Amino acid sequence: MRHINERFVTESYEDGLLTSFSVHCNDDYNFAYDVVDDIAIADPERRAMVWCNPEGEEHIFTFADMKRWSDKTANFLSDKGIGRGDKVLVVLRRHYQFWFVALALAKLGAVMVPATFMLKEHDMSYRLERAGINAIIATSIGDVADVVDAVVDDCPTVRACFLVNPAGGGLTARNEGGALLDGGQGFGEALSGPEGICALGVERQGWIDFNTGVRLSSDIFERRETLAAEPMLMYFSSGTSGNPKMVLHDSLYSLGHLMTAKHWHNVRPDGLHFTIADTGWGKAVWGKFYGQWLMEACVLTYDFDRFHADEILDLIGRYKVTTFCAPPTMYRLMMQSDLKAHDLSSLEYSTTAGEALNPDLFDFWKEQTGLTIFEGFGQTETPLTIGNLTNSTPRPGSMGKPVPLYEVAILRTDDTPCDIGETGEICIKIDPHPAGIMMEYYRDPEKTASAMRDGWYHTGDTAWEDEDGYYWYVGRNDDVIKSSGYRIGPFEIESVLLEHPAVRECAVTGVPDELRGMIVKATVVLAEDVQGSDALTQELQTWVKEQTAPYKYPRIIEYVTELPRTVNGKIRRVAIREADQAERVAEGLV
Repeated sequence: MRHINERFVTESYEDGLLTSFSVHCNDDYNFAYDVVDDIAIADPERRAMVWCNPEGEEHIFTFADMKRWSDKTANFLSDKGIGRGDKVLVVLRRHYQFWFVALALAKLGAVMVPATFMLKEHDMSYRLERAGINAIIATSIGDVADVVDAVVDDCPTVRACFLVNPAGGGLTARNEGGALLDGGQGFGEALSGPEGICALGVERQGWIDFNTGVRLSSDIFERRETLAAEPMLMYFSSGTSGNPKMVLHDSLYSLGHLMTAKHWHNVRPDGLHFTIADTGWGKAVWGKFYGQWLMEACVLTYDFDRFHADEILDLIGRYKVTTFCAPPTMYRLMMQSDLKAHDLSSLEYSTTAGEALNPDLFDFWKEQTGLTIFEGFGQTETPLTIGNLTNSTPRPGSMGKPVPLYEVAILRTDDTPCDIGETGEICIKIDPHPAGIMMEYYRDPEKTASAMRDGWYHTGDTAWEDEDGYYWYVGRNDDVIKSSGYRIGPFEIESVLLEHPAVRECAVTGVPDELRGMIVKATVVLAEDVQGSDALTQELQTWVKEQTAPYKYPRIIEYVTELPRTVNGKIRRVAIREADQAERVAEGLV
């Protein structure tokens, strides 16, 4: 072990609890060179990633493997004109090539711009033009290449398009007996092992074959000049309202995730960490890249298409996963499986983020596995900022306490501190600018100035603090419902509704009302074989009244088959509000 994390952090503890934490580095710090390559040279056989897919292909990548393949990738991309400062859109699902590309771009000083494979033409055109994308590296499965081809001619900054053949990704067709229909290319188990890495090429007009080019490139790559303060990574925010913002990070963002992996995920060098996340959104680098490798730990990646709870649970037992992180939605899907039918004995620690954790999930997981779910909070703009850290005592439904890396406060609209129990906006001190907090919203000085002002980064999320310093999530600023003088957060009502056996999913929003200003509406997806009715509506309303303050109950309940979501899976309450508004306009009520 290199104990690399200790080079970059100063921390202290009291009674086993982390009390102070700061990160530091040289001006030329680069995650790829100073972390991954360092481990590769000094401890070459240390496992970095166990990777597999539904087709049966499996690879165990050491840190030496990651250095070799990222060096080959860096040489290949450099030969094609990609260099320092270039912005490269990367749409690679959970393919292992994502990790080669991420490290290679860091070595070149280019800016990686991950994106989801679910983008349509408008989404893709917006990203290419708005960010001034210089190159695209995309998967050949699905329709990503079709979407790019439809719009790329209108984006003159794009100089090259690279296509990756992932040989599966869970999308390979099978015959009636379950055998892969691979056209004789040798998918699945035949590609397991070193000789199968990037073995299959792909041909498409206007695209460069990534796998073939990388395999033919040299694995000797000399370190290039880069600076820690330069842009390294840019994400498009999930965009629950309006167009997505471009969140720009420098290399210190990777060090900010030491807090994420070391003190929240609780990863250890001899364990195996499994975060379920597509590489198109920020949670992937939260749980499958920066912090875990700074801790010299191995990550598990499953390159699947559609989530099946039993598949994921089987992986935990098969590979002996020790630490696990998934969004509450996926834990909820696991509630519908028989957990006792799966070997979860290797699991030592469980965490969640991405949405607020409902207390019923917390209790279910504890009853079934004996493990507490440690909730954490952060954004595309940040690493972990609030959380239930190791050796803390979580309170079901609470997001935890501010982490020692940041000074966090709950502020009123005039930037004065809220009282205990008073709802306000979660804000983070940025004077001086701490590691991990975004540099800016790229090419949007107005939104940057609005979010980062008077020495604080305003997250747009609201919460309240209890007398012991625990934070309790309320909702996005736009989601808070103001009714009859009360400020009502949707999360609390959603949590209560989700405890009713008839409710599978729900979203709570406000509807304009002449008397109260707003009234509470619940949009509900019912459990299987349950039908909506006036009687059920009354039952659910009574249920909420009995579980929380009566003024919070939903006066309107609408039953739907699914909830609107962003491309990253978050519920779009704004879409429900917009649909309600359109209906009111059509009825002449507005």
